[in-house]
Amino acid sequence: MPVDNSRLKGFYKLDVEQRRAKIAELAHLDQEQVAALAASGELDDSAADRMIENVIGTMSLPVGVATNFIIDGKHYVVPFCLEESSVVAAASNMAKRCHVKGGFSTNNDEPIMLAQIQLLDISDHSKAIQQIEAKKEELMALANSLPSTMIRLGGGCKELSTRSIETLSGPMLIVHIHVDCRDAMGANAVNTMAELLAPELEVMTGGRSLLRILSNLATERLARVSATFTPEEMSNNGERNDGEAIIQGILEAHHFAMADAYRAATHNKGVMNGISAVAVACGQDWRAVEAGCHAYAAVHHGRYGSITHWEKDAEGNLVGTIETPMAVGIVGGASKVHPVARANLEILGVESAQELASIMAAAGLAQNLGALRALATSGIQKGHMRLHAKNMAVSAGAVGDEIERVAQRLISEEGPKTQTRVAEILEELRS
Repeated sequence: MPVDNSRLKGFYKLDVEQRRAKIAELAHLDQEQVAALAASGELDDSAADRMIENVIGTMSLPVGVATNFIIDGKHYVVPFCLEESSVVAAASNMAKRCHVKGGFSTNNDEPIMLAQIQLLDISDHSKAIQQIEAKKEELMALANSLPSTMIRLGGGCKELSTRSIETLSGPMLIVHIHVDCRDAMGANAVNTMAELLAPELEVMTGGRSLLRILSNLATERLARVSATFTPEEMSNNGERNDGEAIIQGILEAHHFAMADAYRAATHNKGVMNGISAVAVACGQDWRAVEAGCHAYAAVHHGRYGSITHWEKDAEGNLVGTIETPMAVGIVGGASKVHPVARANLEILGVESAQELASIMAAAGLAQNLGALRALATSGIQKGHMRLHAKNMAVSAGAVGDEIERVAQRLISEEGPKTQTRVAEILEELRS
């Protein structure tokens, strides 16, 4: 179950071991899960060798937790796994700023995934579609004849639909299998159903099946999250006038992303800083999630635009929403194989794939707002550089206490924060 309180005051001031102990206490982690989080090479060779081919080693990324998340009335500390500084801090900061209005609210679709069967060499598409419609119940029953926990739990094939499309290779008839995947991401299940139905559809239509594969554009598995931020909460000093000016800047930045694909790509990358970081931390197929989010951002609007939407309500509050495909699971895949993924899911305390989808979408919305607010006020570099300066110092060759001294001097100086300047500072300190 989720933690009792996500407001962890002074959490960032603790050292790594103290933070880990605090989260272990809050999330009731066992010693094996704590050990998995503490291990620098948390994935041993045998586990890695089972996950992919030709394994030669593993590579670690930092796992941090974003605090202050209240989603549908529940508190969460949210694991993020990524290499980019300022993301976790920004998401935590923005999550705190919507507490006055109750945090994040969700409204998700059922976990329906689509499998596609590509049929070629059909002379009469209209007749083929009629034949498929006439036999639809039999085809669905065949798909659901597979021995499956998902089907026993109420999931399985719920619908069959067809699309006739024109391509450079000629007309194609596409059959969609609509599958309720319950708490699984569903790739294996829907692909197996597509393989099972393809020969039957060939006989039925006289066509030739080629591709039989799921679609990552999961338009029937959308996560929807919204949050409201008062001007006072958005301000730097608690003053409404200051907050109103910041909200206006955020809206102008958002409208830029709505109108311009070049800006939208960077805007949406900020959204995915939250979504993908949680996906990686929890053992999800983050490439599939990203593909679905970006494709939906283009298809939904008729052209590529913002994944999120921001507007001002009648009371002057900033209202943010996100609606995007979120094909995730808490059974099967790396979420059950990778020890840290298992520990991170335990920290979240999620009981369903839908709950995980809500958390990921909320993380994306919060991180997007953090980036927009920074851009609309002090600029993105100020906060980002405060955390990135230490990485730059290490890249320049700083060691030990030199790292902190170089970083502090870089931050305190006026002018561009370049790697060349970092090297100069280090040389000056050493001489």
